[in-house]
Amino acid sequence: MPKPLIAVTMGDPAGVGPEVCLQLLANEEVREFATPVVFGDARLLSRCARQTNLPAPKRIISEIEWAEKCASIDEPAVLDLFGFDAEDFTPGTVSAKTGAAGYRYVEKSIEAAMAKQVAAVATAPLNKEALRAAGIMYPGHTEIFADKTGAERACMFQYSDEVRASFVTVHCGYHEVPGLLTKERILDVIELTADAMRRIRGTKPKIAVLGLNPHAGENGLFGNREEERIIIPAIEAARERGITIEGPLPPDTAFLPAKRRSTDAFICMYHDQGHIPLKALAFDTAVNTTLGLPIIRTSVDHGTACDIAWQGRATGSSLVEAVRLAAKMAA
Repeated sequence: MPKPLIAVTMGDPAGVGPEVCLQLLANEEVREFATPVVFGDARLLSRCARQTNLPAPKRIISEIEWAEKCASIDEPAVLDLFGFDAEDFTPGTVSAKTGAAGYRYVEKSIEAAMAKQVAAVATAPLNKEALRAAGIMYPGHTEIFADKTGAERACMFQYSDEVRASFVTVHCGYHEVPGLLTKERILDVIELTADAMRRIRGTKPKIAVLGLNPHAGENGLFGNREEERIIIPAIEAARERGITIEGPLPPDTAFLPAKRRSTDAFICMYHDQGHIPLKALAFDTAVNTTLGLPIIRTSVDHGTACDIAWQGRATGSSLVEAVRLAAKMAA
């Protein structure tokens, strides 16, 4: 039976994306559940392979060949999106050139997914500073995918065996968070998360919602009564729609082992509220995905790590897990 074809973006060329993509292409286990095609630059990947002592890509596909024969690809490959000078840049250094290249790989992968040439997209990391230097004002992958696919509602969802979490707000300053919280937005994230967990696990999930303030506001003692005014009404609306849900929970005790065992997914109000426990518990295996899109998109749960890029020190396990989850969701 043919395995799902998964587009894998190479990420920012200056980061660890190229070497984790090389590890993915050489991983025999991956071929058991997916056929990955790296959307990137073949010459750059060959240079990275030489520098890191990783196997060079075996199959290179041109854009013309992709347009004509993508449906028949049955082995790991690289779609060569020629246009980046693989010799004229410094690995580990943020630049407008690498930001623009990483963004192009993402754009091409979205086009392929929307055209149903691939079953899903898995992304290696972009560098937000490099994107901004290139004049690309999106704060991250989540916002790019939501905009380019025309999604009416979307949210970031982090998945691992240890803990799962979705985020009401993501890439913004903490002083902005209270003003971005609405009953409608929280309810959207709850519904998207519950639906995703049903599809992944095949059972009705148990959802827990975190408070915004310490001790979940302590009955109005902390904060501006965000729990009473916004979060609790969203929880009640979700419960009326048949979702098994509890909260708001105090954020400092929500992720204790007993609660993690009894909870399928947590709804977090801001970025670090969920990312800190996720990265502490499952840094190498957690997968980032965007819910609410008309296509499937998963991602590694780490950044470009420019400080160790192109040194053969990066671990590709998160990208493998991202492709695995993408294939599972596609099936």
